[in-house]
Amino acid sequence: MSESQINMFSPELPTVEIDEQQADLVTRIEEGQFLDVKSTAIAPAKLSHTISAFANSDGGELYIGISEQILGGSVKQREWDGFKDIESANGHMQAFERYFPLGKDFQYEFLRCPKRNGVILHTTVSRTQAIITATDGRAYVRRGAQNLPLIKNDELRRLEYTKGVISFEGHTTNAPKDLIIDSPVTHDYLKYVVPSALPEAWLKKQSLIVNDSPTVAGLLLFSEEPQAQLPKRCGIKVYRYETNESDGYRDVLTFIPITVEGNLYKQIQDAVDVTVEEVEKIKRMGPSGLQDIIYPRETLHEIITNAVIHRDYSIADDVHVRIFDNRIEVQSPGRLPAHITPENILNERFARNGAIVRLLNKFPNPPNRDVGEGLNTAFEKMNQLGLKEPSIEERDSDVLVTIRHEPLASPEQTIMNYLEEHATIRNKEAREITHIKDSDKMKRILSTMADKGEIEGVPGAKFGGMKYRKKQK
Repeated sequence: MSESQINMFSPELPTVEIDEQQADLVTRIEEGQFLDVKSTAIAPAKLSHTISAFANSDGGELYIGISEQILGGSVKQREWDGFKDIESANGHMQAFERYFPLGKDFQYEFLRCPKRNGVILHTTVSRTQAIITATDGRAYVRRGAQNLPLIKNDELRRLEYTKGVISFEGHTTNAPKDLIIDSPVTHDYLKYVVPSALPEAWLKKQSLIVNDSPTVAGLLLFSEEPQAQLPKRCGIKVYRYETNESDGYRDVLTFIPITVEGNLYKQIQDAVDVTVEEVEKIKRMGPSGLQDIIYPRETLHEIITNAVIHRDYSIADDVHVRIFDNRIEVQSPGRLPAHITPENILNERFARNGAIVRLLNKFPNPPNRDVGEGLNTAFEKMNQLGLKEPSIEERDSDVLVTIRHEPLASPEQTIMNYLEEHATIRNKEAREITHIKDSDKMKRILSTMADKGEIEGVPGAKFGGMKYRKKQK
């Protein structure tokens, strides 16, 4: 849709003119997790349920101005039946502006089709950091094509954990406070604290002891074995499956899963060591016989660290590390917090467990040394080794990161693929898309491709270095 198609019929909202084909697509939308259509006759209060549900789940789009009739046999017939004009939607917009103000999370536009009746109000909702309530004061979540109200206190609390509005790390436990006051972990840690402090006073100051009880974060960081007090909430299990298949099963499990325990600082180090040790045992046939499978240790370290420090500790489950012949899967309990999505996770920041992240970073040689940069490092190290970047999948109650042992396309093929979509390429652009940092190395690659007749220099390119294009026939 070009910019010329957007006209400002409203001083605040754009009106976009669409053609008949696009209008047909709108009327045929399949309602589901991310899409919904409603009639203009439905009251704004009712529509607010959908907007709340989208905002509290994964976001979505709502088209207001599509009427629907049920024919025989549950067959639905929809028609474009929009607001008579933009002013006719003022009642809806006033209600929406009060509860869902125009901005990054909520965007509105009108759709107009010359041969169709009236204008459609198109609402785009992003997943929000805060819990969003409807006009009735209730919070809703989206499940398929349904908007479900959260009525019970535990349902609302679960949403608060998911969004990171509150964190389970601050909850107090029934464990004796001496477990962390007298812990050697605490005493070693305090050697690096300035100014020096006594264990109990310092732990209370950091809100790791509240009302004389240790918090979840206090146990995780400073108890020698927090798993004893928090069973099934803070272990790491490592599996080895001798298969390339999509699922692991008992017959290909090479040993009883290894359970890695201890305080988070030690646990992360041990889990990475165990994973690397098992990976180094994997061989596969190469040009010169059996060869070792190599993953960047930094990638394994950063992804396991991320799974441990950002997981939802309110969920009674462990972190699972599954080693297959061709990949490693790291499963972390809980969905991504707040506004974080698989698409923006490398650029956006949000710490569900702020105390854990902050205090773990103060251990000597901390596992989260570069706060906020861990996953970026993991991706970069895979590229440097010529392997594909990890994939991140958010599921119903966990996040799955898959590290595949699959080579990237060759630099030459990546450059040719780029030239399928772009007229020319320079050394700098070629380095960006191939993840090759050495300018001289890229210069040699481009020169060799030119010698082979795959690309050629662009005549007259004087600024910004040599420019190449596909060989002209």
